[in-house]
Amino acid sequence: MGCHDINGGDFLGSTPLAWAACNGHEEVVKILLRQKEVSPDKGDNRGRTPLLLAANNGHEKVVKILLTRKDVNADRLDKGGRTPLWHAAGSGEEGVMKILLGRGEVDPDKPDNGGQTPLSCAAWDGQEGAVRILLGRKEVNSDKPDNYGLTPFSYAARFGHEEVARILLGREEFNPDRLDDGGQTPLSFAAWNGLEGVVKILLGRGEVDPDMPDNRGRTPLSHAAENGQEGVVKILLRWEEVGPDKPDNRGRTPLRYAASNGHAVVMEFLLAQPDVNPGKPDNHGRTPLSLAAGGGHEGVVKLLLGREEVSADKPDNDGRTPLSCAASSGCEGVVKILLGQGEVNPDQPDSGGRTPLSYAAGNGREGVVEILLGREEVNPGRPDNWGQTPLLLAACRGYEGVVQILLGRDEVDPDEPDNDSQTPLSCAALNGHEGVVRILLEREEVSSDKPDKYGFDEFSFSIGV
Repeated sequence: MGCHDINGGDFLGSTPLAWAACNGHEEVVKILLRQKEVSPDKGDNRGRTPLLLAANNGHEKVVKILLTRKDVNADRLDKGGRTPLWHAAGSGEEGVMKILLGRGEVDPDKPDNGGQTPLSCAAWDGQEGAVRILLGRKEVNSDKPDNYGLTPFSYAARFGHEEVARILLGREEFNPDRLDDGGQTPLSFAAWNGLEGVVKILLGRGEVDPDMPDNRGRTPLSHAAENGQEGVVKILLRWEEVGPDKPDNRGRTPLRYAASNGHAVVMEFLLAQPDVNPGKPDNHGRTPLSLAAGGGHEGVVKLLLGREEVSADKPDNDGRTPLSCAASSGCEGVVKILLGQGEVNPDQPDSGGRTPLSYAAGNGREGVVEILLGREEVNPGRPDNWGQTPLLLAACRGYEGVVQILLGRDEVDPDEPDNDSQTPLSCAALNGHEGVVRILLEREEVSSDKPDKYGFDEFSFSIGV
């Protein structure tokens, strides 16, 4: 081999043998192993040996070749504490797993640095065959938690692997009400992912509490409602122990979560429950209607407005109404629906003095701006508590279309300063919005050298003083 260092690594620390093993080049592996100076168990920068790389990629023949060497450790850890078996399990390489498990030194239940065992890894990735192989070993604890309290079942349920979850459910050591470090039960994980079959099996176990809250106060119903898991919601609502309107630690009910994400069918199931209050606010005063309006969920908004307990104009703790939420997000359909409600004030300011028009203008929502300006109650030049008008907010953020719409209204002063004496022009100049600057300079009412209260004018801002 001349003066070449056969064990020299590249920028990853990988040797020629490592690359050959990783890619399953059997003959090259054999040639390299014949060299006296070769180190067949050398790890790369992440501690991955040729055996581990071959195992991870399912190269069974290479794995067998490497294991003929006495200087190869079949259970060697990489820097994450993961063995070749761990990697093979996660990749679902069943043939490699069987080869490795035939070695007496391989621990089939060895956890990595995070406490994850090969079984947890296989369950995470939904590797049914790998799970069955590992469960065939008596040394394997099928309900072993990792450093975060998550078991193989937790991972299977969390990532939606229903068949793996079913396999683990049948184990004698399985604890159906085990809490992870976040206080979540197996039922919560299954409900979150809509694993209806698993939910039914768990609820059939007498020791399972169908309404057990986690550390944040969230119940299985809350998780199912948030993700729109209609089947699971129906199943849970059949249980009298389940509180359909039970709030979590932040005051958020299952209905609030469903409304926020636009799950109309789940909303209908929940609204059919006699003890559900569709107007119930969370700890920040936000109602299901506010969240649905901000998300642009027209069907849910209509559903809620059909309930007499729901106020179409109820503000949250910051004074923001559902209309302000919809205007801020640019939800034109919802804005039109809300404006059709007699009780809605289209110019209602929040605690900061900002109106729905302020939010729409400040976020560049041209369509909503035009809709709101069609209402005579809306003052297009109304300043907030900082003296900022809708025009100034739009100019400051460079929304040319909104600026042009507002300048089309006679009531709008294009040079009106805020409480710091900043005008729309100075604010646009400060932020480098050339188009807005040009639009404003076309107006004769606009002064191009008007200083703010600190003495800075538009030229000062443009040169970065």
